[in-house]
Amino acid sequence: MASTLGRRAEWLVDVLIAEFGESMAVDPAAFRRKFRKMAASPFAFYRGSASVFYADLAEDFADERFLDGRTSRVWIHGDLHAENFGTYMNGSGQLVFNVNDFDEAYVGPFSWDLKRFAASVALLGYGKALSDSAIGDLVTRFATAYLTELRAIASGGDDAIGSIRLDNADGVLRRVLQQARLRTRVDLLAQQTTVDQYERRFSIGDGVYEVDRDVRAAVVAAFAHYLGTLPPATAEQRPVSTQIKDVVLRKGVGIGSAGLPSYNLLLEGHTQALENDVVIYMKRAQVPAVARYVTDDGVRSYFRHQGHRTAESQRALQAHADPWLGFTELDGHGQLVAEVSPYAADLDWSDVNEPEELAGVLGDLGRAVARMHSVADDESSHDLVDFSTEEAIVAVVAADEAGFVAHLVDFAHAYGARARQDHQIFVDLFRNGELPGL
Repeated sequence: MASTLGRRAEWLVDVLIAEFGESMAVDPAAFRRKFRKMAASPFAFYRGSASVFYADLAEDFADERFLDGRTSRVWIHGDLHAENFGTYMNGSGQLVFNVNDFDEAYVGPFSWDLKRFAASVALLGYGKALSDSAIGDLVTRFATAYLTELRAIASGGDDAIGSIRLDNADGVLRRVLQQARLRTRVDLLAQQTTVDQYERRFSIGDGVYEVDRDVRAAVVAAFAHYLGTLPPATAEQRPVSTQIKDVVLRKGVGIGSAGLPSYNLLLEGHTQALENDVVIYMKRAQVPAVARYVTDDGVRSYFRHQGHRTAESQRALQAHADPWLGFTELDGHGQLVAEVSPYAADLDWSDVNEPEELAGVLGDLGRAVARMHSVADDESSHDLVDFSTEEAIVAVVAADEAGFVAHLVDFAHAYGARARQDHQIFVDLFRNGELPGL
């Protein structure tokens, strides 16, 4: 056993260094912060180690029985876990609860999304001291809801639930949407800015830094190019002006963005009243972990750079994306640009503990994922996936739906156990100084 754990430890180091080594060399302090967050729990480790998950999927869990030429080429989220859901205000002005954070999105096997999510449910359930049987029931509820919604979408009938909104949500998710509804742009601006001499500027503080004239000029130039990436209809309907009032550098944004620079831009609102100002961010996009294991050159060559990939993926996977969503380049790196939304609220899993309530939420999330997978296909404005994804997935699963669900349950248990063991190995590696570069 000791030698097996030793080999696994060496393998983990190799995968993590291959994924993060270059960035770690640039900003080791940022990765020490990232890794300490990952050390907090098995779930936190799992969140921050998508590269480990996909390396495992390619080596030890490469079961292709529910994949064919079409279902292997679906637009996927790439990092679908239980904490990547929340609210946003869509381009039609509706509050929606759905998948968020598309930094890892790509085109690949649809089942990889479902497996990543199923394993996260196993970790979530274990952290709440649920039995293996209860965890299996939760994964089954998610998978069944996913397939039911996908079949309804494929049939074109009225049985599909559609987006989770205030008018059709209930229970926990309705409460999250109501909380998001209470948020205001004024509150967001109060958190991030100050008013001095009758003008609004960003507040400088922890993780927020002023930029010099040259950096500001480069960001402003990149912003001008970004405006050209907005869809024509969006450009016409944009609710605010494009006058930049202030620019700041932000560091330490999110567990997945360690070491990467991000800029916030303060834009003049559509009136001279200061409460209408808008904050957008411009952050460097990375190569998604899943891309290392998708060998389709047609997918790789479709994107100009990683900023383009991230923005196009989000537009593909969301029916009505943020009207400020776009991309640009800065210092030779692709950048994602979007609004810092005042209406973003995440689902707090600490408030959802009993199996019955968890089952209701996971059923809703299954429907949300089905809706996401069905949006980006031949009926969308994106031509990378040129067939009906819902019809393709339904067809490949139809021969053995019970077997497909059981397959996800078995995977959730197996990979949940592996992730818990990996977490302990990772903690020992980190605390004993065995991760090179830190």
